[in-house]
Amino acid sequence: MSAISRVSDPVLISSRRNPLVGRLRDLHDPGGRRQQERLLLEGTHLLQEALKLGLRLDLVLATPDWIARHSPLVAGLSPRTRLQPATAEVLAAVATTRSPDGVVASAEPPCLPIRSTPSFVLALDRLQDPGNLGTLLRTALAAGVEQVWLADGADPHAPKVLRASSGAALALPVQRLDQGGLRRRLEEAGQAGLQRLATQVGLGRPYWQLDWSRPTVLLLGNEGAGLAEELAALADHRVTIPHSPSVESLNVAVAAAPLLLERWRQRGGAEAAST
Repeated sequence: MSAISRVSDPVLISSRRNPLVGRLRDLHDPGGRRQQERLLLEGTHLLQEALKLGLRLDLVLATPDWIARHSPLVAGLSPRTRLQPATAEVLAAVATTRSPDGVVASAEPPCLPIRSTPSFVLALDRLQDPGNLGTLLRTALAAGVEQVWLADGADPHAPKVLRASSGAALALPVQRLDQGGLRRRLEEAGQAGLQRLATQVGLGRPYWQLDWSRPTVLLLGNEGAGLAEELAALADHRVTIPHSPSVESLNVAVAAAPLLLERWRQRGGAEAAST
């Protein structure tokens, strides 16, 4: 179906009071996402990532100018996807960003297979900041993480997390747990032979001294309170990133990058990509 035929004789939404605006705005909040079983994707890049991953898009709401400038992308939409033109003012009322680029979409959440025997897992304890979580998920995907275990904290499908992750949150299997559930998963991982590594400011071993080529769970804690002690007690090793004493600790998303990518480095980078 061509882009032209998809938008022929469109009914342009120009009122912020249109019921569709309210339904999409409800996707800003966890309750609305649960009730509708949908995500809100904002911007051209996230729409492209969703199409690449094969997510089912119910609706694409876009300005006429965006539709005209992205005819190949529009032509690639499924016939089941409703393409709805709207004014820039309506688009701004739906989006969570200050300067939306002309398109938002609603999609079914990804349903990704969970491996029963993962070899590289990122476990996060009560991470609160959506920007941190999105950045961590993007780095995790780049480092070859196979699963993310998320105990409470920020919603991985919140619009800000999706944007900060540049779509990585749609491509990674993320399991939401409470702290008890995370504790059980860590216990099971230890029994299955995975080494469990926890960060500890200034007291652990420098991270590069560990063998990251082994099946591994990296455990990171809350931005303020850190890692719950009952979870840290399950770690086989505690690791640290040596740095200047001018700062007490590093931002969790910043600290995660060298840790996650150390496995990639030790396994030979390009060689690891083929496994």
